[in-house]
Amino acid sequence: MELAFSIKEINEVAKKVLAANPNKVILFNGEMGVGKTTFIKALCAAVGVNEATSSPTFSLVNEYHTENGDQVYHFDVYRLKSESEAYDMGMDEYLYSGAWNFIEWAEKIPSLIPDEYSVIDLKTMPDGNRHLVLTNF
Repeated sequence: MELAFSIKEINEVAKKVLAANPNKVILFNGEMGVGKTTFIKALCAAVGVNEATSSPTFSLVNEYHTENGDQVYHFDVYRLKSESEAYDMGMDEYLYSGAWNFIEWAEKIPSLIPDEYSVIDLKTMPDGNRHLVLTNF
């Protein structure tokens, strides 16, 4: 799936991404400031998270609950110094829990990624809109 969108369209695009049936573990690629966290907030809302969402930059993971009681995990592993830090925090248990797992900077934890996952690549276009590519693996 490939889409271009403006920030005004982000909630509709998040719904389209979910309708494309991505895997429950989604890795987000893109430069700092491209809007990975903002898009994850829209995905959280689209899966039924009603509580406020924020970047887990300092906590590494934020846990949310959907209106149905399902769990959603949002990881930002940018600050990890090694993959062993992710193992120490039990990240592998989150990834194999069957819950939604949205992961920023996943290239820092390649050995932990399950066999089935999706990737969302985000880029800023010259007009300020975003270009999104969803790939399932």
